[in-house]
Amino acid sequence: MALWRAYQRALTVHPWKVQVLTAGSLMGLGDTISQQLVEKRGLRGHQAGRTLIMVSLGCGFVGPVVGGWYRVLDRLIPGTTKVDALKKMLLDQGGFAPCFLGCFLPLVGALNGLSAQDNWAKLRRDYPDALVTNYYLWPAVQLANFYLVPLHYRLAVVQCVAVIWNSYLSWKAHWL
Repeated sequence: MALWRAYQRALTVHPWKVQVLTAGSLMGLGDTISQQLVEKRGLRGHQAGRTLIMVSLGCGFVGPVVGGWYRVLDRLIPGTTKVDALKKMLLDQGGFAPCFLGCFLPLVGALNGLSAQDNWAKLRRDYPDALVTNYYLWPAVQLANFYLVPLHYRLAVVQCVAVIWNSYLSWKAHWL
């Protein structure tokens, strides 16, 4: 409980910094889970550089983009009724999610040194599956998130659920 209270205080004093660092930390955790539990690399086979890339993406891309998106979404559709939450989820999943995945996957590819041609081929191969998988998880999570969770906690809630999603994305983005 003391850790949760400290997190809440930090979030109140430095909301943007805390959200971005939370996203980066949980992206790194997702990659570690991917490498250790899904890919079964073991500690000797763990690619620390890959984890660092995912942490950097969380801090430099995912946290700012998703956190900013939630602010924009709350301005576009103010309110927390069930209908407002449904509208937010539909806009999030119908507009934002496809664009976000379309940026995230090639960004990881570029950071991993893929050529433009290889990156495009990988995106064409992986994007449809990633988007369909997104729709299995995120609409229900986002509906609850937009209806039940205050704006300043939304990114943290999503990132906690996203530890599993990030494990999948890391595996998908790094699977050649």
